[in-house]
This record gives sequence, structure tokens and C-alpha cells, in this order.
Amino acid sequence: MASEKVSYSNPWIVNRADPYVLKHTDGFYYFTASVPEYDRIVLRKAATLEGLVEAEEAVIWRKHEVGEMGNHIWAPEIHHIGGKWYIYFAAGTAEDQWAIRPYVLECADEDPISGTWVEKGKIALDFESFSLDATTFNHRGEQYLIWAQYKESDSNLYIAKLVNPWTIAGPQVLIATPQYDWEIQGHRVNEGPAVLMRNGRIFVAFSASATDHRYCKGLLEAAADADLLDPNSWTKHPQPVFETNEETSNYGPGHNCFTVSEDGSTDLIVYHARPYKELIGSALSDPNRHARVQAFTWNEDGTPYFGTPGKV
Repeated sequence: MASEKVSYSNPWIVNRADPYVLKHTDGFYYFTASVPEYDRIVLRKAATLEGLVEAEEAVIWRKHEVGEMGNHIWAPEIHHIGGKWYIYFAAGTAEDQWAIRPYVLECADEDPISGTWVEKGKIALDFESFSLDATTFNHRGEQYLIWAQYKESDSNLYIAKLVNPWTIAGPQVLIATPQYDWEIQGHRVNEGPAVLMRNGRIFVAFSASATDHRYCKGLLEAAADADLLDPNSWTKHPQPVFETNEETSNYGPGHNCFTVSEDGSTDLIVYHARPYKELIGSALSDPNRHARVQAFTWNEDGTPYFGTPGKV
């Protein structure tokens, strides 16, 4: 796939971190992301990716004033499963912003922007700890969840099957933990999983290290016919696959998703990055993580080649 055939605004959608894009069967793109205030979930809809830039942004849910889902509303993703819309997101409690856990919203209406969203509640996990960035995918008729969860000093990636979009069934399996130098800069982090299936393999791109200029992307892979709940099925690439590029002023590229161009011919990575190295305040208070989109290609060995952030 020739990456030079498509290009988009750079940056694309400003002040929107952890971007997630779904190209639905209705032909429209749906976009959601973290907002700098971390207090609501927003949704945009457009026929083209560039159309999302100026599309009216609807607030489809706001944080609670007390209790669960009351703080740090992070990294929403929109999915369409079994004829209904679902949004996965992370949130703290109103009383403890760091009591981050994964939650699910459901919409049974045709249009998720004008439709009614219902809280399905927290995803019950095997142990109570800081947990975020849940994503879901269907493989051979089974729905899976991959998410990040802290254990001791590490943010690790886990996988499990789902009995329904908000309920885990069976074992919760550790598939990745920070181990390389590029994964432990500032913090020991594997988070933000994004699934890409191609060439008889399942790839999981993930984000690593602190959320500043050291933030970068790594890659896991498993054979499509492997037991995805077997940790030994997963292999981590030893080098980062997407990282800060000062030449293009893309610092800390990470927390991505994947989509395709309007004509379906070009694979696209959607990610966020800052346009400068030194933070304005803290990593969380600095609002200038901008959503970006660019084409990527495939290596001869069947692995994705994401290229350089900011270069088409």
C-alpha cells in the first residue's frame, strides 16, 4: 500500500488525546478521545477523516458528581458489537481520582450521537488495582478484551474472553510486562493496546514509558491460530516501532488505534503526540496532546511498518 497517496491535516484534531476512530458499516467515521478536562465523553461523526476535524462534537456522557465514574475520564473507545454501540473508558472515583477502573456504556439506537447511552458499570477484574485502556476485538467468533493493569510497580497487559461486552469470562492472562529499557523510562509501563489483524497474525501495538517525550510504541504478536490465552503465544518485538521524532516535532507518540482511508485502500495509524518536548505543567495538565493520522505500510515479513511520526 503506497503511503504517499493519502495525507491529512498535521496535527489533525487538536487537544484530543488517546484518539479512537471507528469506520462503521454505515460508511461514517466515528471519533472519540480524552478531553483535557477529563470530565466527559465526546463523539464526532463524518463521512471523511478530514470531515471529523470540523464535525460538531456531541457530549454523550458526563462524569458523576459522587462515587464511581467521578474523575479522570480517560481514553474512551467506541465499538459496535452485536448490533449495539459500546464505549469503553477508564475513570476514577469522585473521592479518589487515582482509583482508575474500566467501565462500559451501551447504546441500542442506530445513531450513537443522538441515541441514549446506558451505564453497564465496571468491568469486574480478578484483582483491584489501577486499570485502564480496555480495548476489545472479535477473533474467530470469540470476543476478547485486552487492558492495562498495575501490579506492584508495573503496568502490564492482560487478555481475557468476554461473555458479553462488559463481563469477562474465564481466566485473565498476563501477556506483556515492561522489560526493555525503552519501556521503563520514567515509569514502567505497557498500556494503550490496539489490535491489528493481518497476514495470519494478531498484532497488538501498545504504549510504553512515561507520557512525555519518552512515550513510544511497542508491538506484540501472536499467530492467528494460536491460543490467545496462552502467554507463550505472544512475542514482543525488542525495539520500539514508533517513537519521538524531533525533525517533525512529534514528541511522545502513543495511544493509537487503526483505521483505513476513505476508499479502504490504505492502512492508517491514529495516535496522539505533543508538538514540543518540554511539558507545560505536568503530563496530565498539559492539554496539547493532538490527535494525528498517517498512513503505514507492511514489511516483507508481514509485520507493520509505521514509519516516522509526522512523515507521510
